[in-house]
Amino acid sequence: MKLVILGGGGFRVPLVHGALLRDTADRRVTEVVLHDTDVARLDVMRLVLSAQADRVAAHAGLPVAPPTVTATTDLDAALEGADFVFSAMRVGGLEGRTADERIALDLGLLGQETTGPGGVGYGLRTVPVALDVAERVRRLAPDAWVINFTNPAGLVTQAMQSVLGDRVVGICDSPLGLAKRAAGALGHDLDDLEIDYAGLNHLGWLTGLRRDGRDLLPDLLADERALSAIEEGQLFGTDWLQTLGALPNEYLYYYYFTRDAIGQITSAQQTRGEYLLAQQAAFYDGVAGSPGEAWQRWDAVRRERNATYMQETREADDGEAHERAEADVEGGGYEGVALALMAAIARDEPARLILNVRGGGAVAGLPDDAVVEVPCRVDARGPVPVAVSPLPGHALGLVQQVKAVDELVIRAALEQSRSLAVEALALHPLVDSVTVARQVMSGYVQRLPAFYCALR
Repeated sequence: MKLVILGGGGFRVPLVHGALLRDTADRRVTEVVLHDTDVARLDVMRLVLSAQADRVAAHAGLPVAPPTVTATTDLDAALEGADFVFSAMRVGGLEGRTADERIALDLGLLGQETTGPGGVGYGLRTVPVALDVAERVRRLAPDAWVINFTNPAGLVTQAMQSVLGDRVVGICDSPLGLAKRAAGALGHDLDDLEIDYAGLNHLGWLTGLRRDGRDLLPDLLADERALSAIEEGQLFGTDWLQTLGALPNEYLYYYYFTRDAIGQITSAQQTRGEYLLAQQAAFYDGVAGSPGEAWQRWDAVRRERNATYMQETREADDGEAHERAEADVEGGGYEGVALALMAAIARDEPARLILNVRGGGAVAGLPDDAVVEVPCRVDARGPVPVAVSPLPGHALGLVQQVKAVDELVIRAALEQSRSLAVEALALHPLVDSVTVARQVMSGYVQRLPAFYCALR
């Protein structure tokens, strides 16, 4: 099978490649094509992947031949005949992310990659590219499945589905990571439990974990010690989780503790985007200068990157950030979701995954064609949402508002409408003024004119 990775020069590509190296089943990926617009990054990533394959062969052995890896800047050549397309693009690069963060922060708003005004800006410049990719897939690889990790993942998945339908599936590792931590705190393996989780990407709640029909989540919520030991207990505080009666996705910190998050981000020397921009520039330059150290440099940067993920949300009252659990630092996760999804479809190996799919009424209160993040059963026919509990009013209201913003972003990008873009910003629950929404839009146009000047 042929797998195309869009954003193939990106830092996390070795995570996917590593999962493929461990896959020894029949009907596996035998060809990987990396596509990127940056030749230098592609060259570095090929060095890392080659070193990774050599390392696995030397330490654990390769019972089957590893997939061939090629790289190209020609999108049509990459896509032709693909079985799966993994989309992990970053339109505008990390420079665009830093602009998303700083423009918002300078106006007193949350400056974050996918949540709040930053997610609107990221979506506005990503949707046109994602739709172009979808049209090319329809023409060059009509039977391919597109696995979308490009953020904002739910919004981008919904845009691409307008071209390719249900053959576009969005993935994220946050929901399954949350469910695994909760199951582990209860002393269970997640495979033995039924997950009740619903919402949108980066905006969902775990409302139940059932075994033989009995919901075990209330047991965890009542156990102060067990609850405080998991990352969500440390992030939100056990009293707030008990008040909610559910475990929120980590990104809901930005909604429940908005002022705290803004203060923590602005007090830091760098935003997350600025940190990653400097870190990755040093990494890519370093590997280009010392090719023999490709794997060691990548692994060291990966560990540092994972350890500092969402660091602003882990600041304690004394100003010190608590350390992430070792399992979370090492975890990664999205590559496992991607491989399980591909295996379920290509080999008809049934799986239960939390995915971004067309809801079809799975989340009461949202249109049937809305892309939602819910548990799904997956087999050769693709994912099918399972029944989930209705969201409580406060959660559903937030989901409906953010979904309306997502749909406005898609329309603004399609119609090249600045007024719709401003409307999307103004209606976002993390933007507190129409005036400030207009100022955010002006900031995007001034700082990233190549992406936003087309908006009329």
